[in-house]
Amino acid sequence: MTRISAFLRIFAIALLPCPMLAAQSAPHKAAARPQSTRPLTNEEKAQQVLNRFTFGPRPGEVAAVTKEGWEAWFERQLDPESIPDTELNNRLAAYPALTMPPATIAATMPDGQMLRQIKMGKQPMPKDPILAGAFEVALARYDQQQAKKNDTQAPPPIDMPQQNKQEQLASAQMLASQVLGYPKNMRMQAIMKLPVEQRITLCRDAAGPQRSLLLNDFTPREREIFYMMAGGGGIGVVQNELQQAKILRAILSERQLQEVMTDFWFNHFNVFMHKNGFEVYYLPDYERSAIRAHALGKFKDLLLATAEHPAMLDYLDNWTSIGPDSLVAQKQKQRPNQKKNDQGLNENYGREVMELHTVSVNGGYTQADVISLAKILTGWTIDHPQQGGPFVFDERKHEPGSKKWFGHTVKEDGFNEGVQALTWLAAQPQTAHFISYKLAQRFVADVPPSTLVDRMARTYLSSDGDIKQVLRTMVHSPEFWSRANYRNKIKTPLEFVASAFRATDTDPSNPGVLVSTIARMGEPLYQMQPPTGYPMTADHWMNSAALVDRLNFSMALANSKLGGMKFDAPHLLAAGLLAHPVASPGLPHTESVSLTQSGTHANGQDEALALMEQLLIAGDVSAKTNSVIKDQLAQAQQQDSAQQLDAMTALILGSPEFQMR
Repeated sequence: MTRISAFLRIFAIALLPCPMLAAQSAPHKAAARPQSTRPLTNEEKAQQVLNRFTFGPRPGEVAAVTKEGWEAWFERQLDPESIPDTELNNRLAAYPALTMPPATIAATMPDGQMLRQIKMGKQPMPKDPILAGAFEVALARYDQQQAKKNDTQAPPPIDMPQQNKQEQLASAQMLASQVLGYPKNMRMQAIMKLPVEQRITLCRDAAGPQRSLLLNDFTPREREIFYMMAGGGGIGVVQNELQQAKILRAILSERQLQEVMTDFWFNHFNVFMHKNGFEVYYLPDYERSAIRAHALGKFKDLLLATAEHPAMLDYLDNWTSIGPDSLVAQKQKQRPNQKKNDQGLNENYGREVMELHTVSVNGGYTQADVISLAKILTGWTIDHPQQGGPFVFDERKHEPGSKKWFGHTVKEDGFNEGVQALTWLAAQPQTAHFISYKLAQRFVADVPPSTLVDRMARTYLSSDGDIKQVLRTMVHSPEFWSRANYRNKIKTPLEFVASAFRATDTDPSNPGVLVSTIARMGEPLYQMQPPTGYPMTADHWMNSAALVDRLNFSMALANSKLGGMKFDAPHLLAAGLLAHPVASPGLPHTESVSLTQSGTHANGQDEALALMEQLLIAGDVSAKTNSVIKDQLAQAQQQDSAQQLDAMTALILGSPEFQMR
């Protein structure tokens, strides 16, 4: 392992600096042609739209889009509801929390707050016997945790029976065998008849084929209950479902533009999963109804949907904000000795909605404007957030009177004050420029051309902030098709992992492993604490250590050592051979397959390498990258052909070119 790690570091260093790869090294098959001015070919245009508006092309997709034409493909993607997404929907059916209302999640996925309420008699146990059985396990664990916190004489640990590991496993296997003896539709009821300790032992320690049989035969809801009793807890189940669904959507969805835009807007309107114990109740609905539903609509509708959503109200604390002269504040002043959990004006959302969501930090507002907008938005709160309650406007917390803001007067009008203020912000030229800049930064270049941003901003203003129209202006611009902006964007960890699975046509059958992998690369999903969201520029994501992490992932994927997910290199190579005949003169991509750099016929390994590069990268590969990969393959000649293909795939996935989109 030490030798492999050293090799990966040497390989990574040999290939850096990759953000400047396109500028510093011309492709080996076209070294004499000026790369800054040569127009993109039709095939390269297909690569450009697929690299920018999907999480990476799949095998054969570049050829299909080249034949169809990128404009037809792009227009279809702008209408996601017209695109069937059957395979993804079938996968997501295993994650019930994704479609649950927040109140249902709060009622059925117990956390510490809910369990405390039950222990105090303020909330009843669920009436459903299956759910009640899961709550019994959660309460037993809760009692144990409280005993440890209070430093009292704790009962024997529920999660650690007084048995050695072998006895635990043997007990779990015996219990699993008993449960499997029941008909499928009666197995969960059988588990609930077991004592609490045995339920935990079974759910936590059952392994191998027996565990797989149990899980495969459960309904999605029963599977959730099983995981809850295994130790994930209710909130943990929701988190896992949300994170796994995100990577599945990125890899499998046919509505790729919608998913890319959902990821873009979630970072723009970022919320943090662990803000409070109840934030996660709201996240599935926030992404579903506030972000994805408006990702290709009008920006003002997207802004209002996020502003009113409890996830944002909690994350930026507006739900606790109280007007200094409101009725609630007046009552608090009359009871100065009463404990006040929520009091005072909170400026967080009023500041961030201008700085990060609309007009930007250079948008012309002052600290006085921040305070005024915070007052305008007082009363925008949440009804019983610990129970997943909805957005409400509480007139008693709202600051009365008119407010001076951004040089004009906002007349007293309760809830409508906030709607008018946010609508006004969405319509400002500063907002048009800021949103256009960020879109161009995501889809064109880390430092986008000012001419393009200005053109997009004009479209934004003339179309009332229509996101589709702004994207159309961008994709029809000469800047988007400039060779200087071709394959010049570094993939984030999410984009890299998703694109590797898409490029290799590998089934993401174990998405939980991919969630952990992306987290190790520095992008734990839904866990960016600052309101800026995850960055999208190369300086944050690419260095030698990051490339080593990506190479490690590539090695594990190509050798089928990534959570049991099977990569099939021979199948991929065979598909490539059928799609790319070797003797097809005149085509740039087949030329690279049939000839070496010197123009002579290549040997078998060179043929395979050129074809695999074309399949996985769908574009030119630098002479430097080719040389380093060939050197590494030459050192592994003792491997059989299948192992060489796996190694070749891993090196290509870890190459600088594959890091670019």
